[in-house]
Amino acid sequence: MWSFFARDPVKDFAYEILPDTHESSGLWTLHRGKRKTNGEPVSLFVYEVALGTDQQTQLAKAAFKRMKTLRHPNILAYVDGLETEKCLYLVTEQVTPLAVHLKAQAEKGGSGELEVSWGLHQIVKALSFLVNDCHLLHNNLGMWAVFVDRAGEWKLGALDHVASETGDPSGATLPPPKAVYPDMEKYDPPETPGSSGTEKWAGEVWRLGCLIWEVFNGPLPRAASLRTIGKVPKLLVPHYCELVGANPRARPNPARFLQNCRAAGGFLSNSFVESNLFLEEIQIKEQAEKQQFFQDLSENLDSFPEDFCKHKVLPQLLTAFEFGNAGAVVLTPLFKVGKFLSTEEYQQKIIPVIVKMFSSTDRAMRIRLLQQMEQFIQYLNEAAVNSQIFPHVVHGFTDTNPAIREQTVKSMLLLAPKLNEANLNQELMRHFARLQARDEQGPIRCNTTVCLGKIAPYLNPATRQRVLISAFSRATKDPFPASRSAGVLGFAATNSYYSLAESAARILPMLCTLTVDPEKNVREQAFKTIKSFLTKLETVSEDPTMLVELEKDVTSSAHPAGVSSSWAGWAVTGVSSLTSKLIRTAPGAEGGAAAPENSGLTPGPASTPDATPMARPSAAASKKPGSDWSGSAWDADDSWSNDRGAQSPPAEDAWGDDWGAEPAGDQPAGGEEAGGSGQTAPLPAGVRLASEYDWDTGRGGGTGAAPTRGGGQSDLFASVSQRSAAAPATVRGGGGGMVTAATLRAVGSNKAELSKKRREERKKELEAKRAERKAAKGPLKLGARKLD
Repeated sequence: MWSFFARDPVKDFAYEILPDTHESSGLWTLHRGKRKTNGEPVSLFVYEVALGTDQQTQLAKAAFKRMKTLRHPNILAYVDGLETEKCLYLVTEQVTPLAVHLKAQAEKGGSGELEVSWGLHQIVKALSFLVNDCHLLHNNLGMWAVFVDRAGEWKLGALDHVASETGDPSGATLPPPKAVYPDMEKYDPPETPGSSGTEKWAGEVWRLGCLIWEVFNGPLPRAASLRTIGKVPKLLVPHYCELVGANPRARPNPARFLQNCRAAGGFLSNSFVESNLFLEEIQIKEQAEKQQFFQDLSENLDSFPEDFCKHKVLPQLLTAFEFGNAGAVVLTPLFKVGKFLSTEEYQQKIIPVIVKMFSSTDRAMRIRLLQQMEQFIQYLNEAAVNSQIFPHVVHGFTDTNPAIREQTVKSMLLLAPKLNEANLNQELMRHFARLQARDEQGPIRCNTTVCLGKIAPYLNPATRQRVLISAFSRATKDPFPASRSAGVLGFAATNSYYSLAESAARILPMLCTLTVDPEKNVREQAFKTIKSFLTKLETVSEDPTMLVELEKDVTSSAHPAGVSSSWAGWAVTGVSSLTSKLIRTAPGAEGGAAAPENSGLTPGPASTPDATPMARPSAAASKKPGSDWSGSAWDADDSWSNDRGAQSPPAEDAWGDDWGAEPAGDQPAGGEEAGGSGQTAPLPAGVRLASEYDWDTGRGGGTGAAPTRGGGQSDLFASVSQRSAAAPATVRGGGGGMVTAATLRAVGSNKAELSKKRREERKKELEAKRAERKAAKGPLKLGARKLD
């Protein structure tokens, strides 16, 4: 029974000491430890009574008492303590002695002046608190009395000799440091302690000067060495000389010394100190001040110490977003700090915040998330991407802001490897089809085509067979030259996913029409791509056994690594970013020339992300009733179907003609599409729409040549299809007879007229239906009741 009352209290102590982690710290032995319940790291200062003298025990107990009662951000924080007959245990925040910290930093390249400047600022502030606010004297200031926490903050400790400036009322006095440690005498000021006319802080600031000398030059060999400046920074030299001056009356008060060093151009006047001071008072700052601070912080983080960024800046950034409504301005510094974290720390601290940010309706935040996705995509797991991020990201495809639509398309390069079957092969393909067919911005249509080619390896084989040829074929008909080039390059980049039969029957005929494209770049890419396909066909023709080898990727569903490592390696130069160089064209005038960079055009309100909440259309509202979005929607446009015997003439293949004949319910009042003016903007001189060129000329497929549009306008490639009037060319018909070119032109002309007639009939039919619906509703009268 008596053994219960004789239990060792150390066993019930809430903290434990880690083995082999002890360092000498004056009277105390410093150990690393942890809390038994949650493993929180701490530091334990242990003093063994049996190993010390009566004077040392008296000092240790005095320090134990002071640690409990003194609280200041720059003084070592007391956590817990235990006093027994054998030992004293003092638990504080996890710290490292300054001498050990500086030695470790020297091995890494040395501590920067920014870090030292803030450390000295903290120590001087703590000393000023003791002298001016508490009327206490530390009497033991030196390298051994300073400790550094995880964030790189300097803390004042070693309170063994702290005493009141007026003396202890009980009459008890503590021995001076040199009485316990004779080597401490070199840190004492030259004047006699308690001399008349000297300020109370004279000895304290003298020891502060010794500390500054040791920080920059190493251990102080003797008092006379203080006259040698050594490596003390030039900006600090005048103030350092005041601290170690022979006249004690000329030595400044710690508060005055701090003020002098903080003056413009002083050693403590820099961005690092300013940032730290702002963070200490961030809770009482105005919202506008916080916004400006976070904007400036992003530029300064590169020069700040890593530990400071991880343990001090990051918590403030997370708090500012969670409770301070900081918004998108915290994103850039947040991702910069994230580079210093391990994978586990990133998952715990930053990923939950990012997932929450994607649900925000703030446009500025959404576009910054999309722009910087490359910095955090590797930390996102597939479940979070498909269930929490992708459903919010897809709203960007229907946003009215072109910059957000473009960044949403680009982000798919990074998200595609993590998307599941339904999101990748169905939902994403539906949005891509809509963008490529209907987006009024040429660069966005171009980037959609580029992105599709880049993510093709992640699509399942069935989707690739259904989507790629239709999508790239549609791109080759785009009035925007870069989109046509992207379509050609798309075929080239994905040529391993087509069977030889498809290459010969569907792809090569399409590419051949681009060999007479008005743009030289498109023609050059078309010739190169045609040669690559022909090489494959010739290889199999010479060696049929190569067929299996060349078609092995057609049904492959492997996901090669690194496909989306960079944005559009084969993309068209100059149109990859709307945010930096927006190519603006009026709706309906996509064939117009892109505005030059120096033309004075600036993105309007629609192209600049703002902080207003973004309206999110519902899934039903984002579809047009007249559109067939079943499946992938790539073949919703009948003009791109590939099961017809011959290609339709240009009148039917013109960009957007098939989308114009939709029910009136899809259009706003006036019969115009939303966002369109209903009129075609004038084109610059010498520029013509791609649909005005005769794509079928010279094919000799039996469909005939369509008449040249534009009346008397000269065609750049008219010589390709023109024939000499004196000797009309003849073409051998399918039955062996000779057919003249005039006959072919007549057939083509009749077919174009027939197509035009069909469109006019369809238009009249729609107008009749619209009138019928209006007549059925009847005029609305005020107060009228509907009768059954």
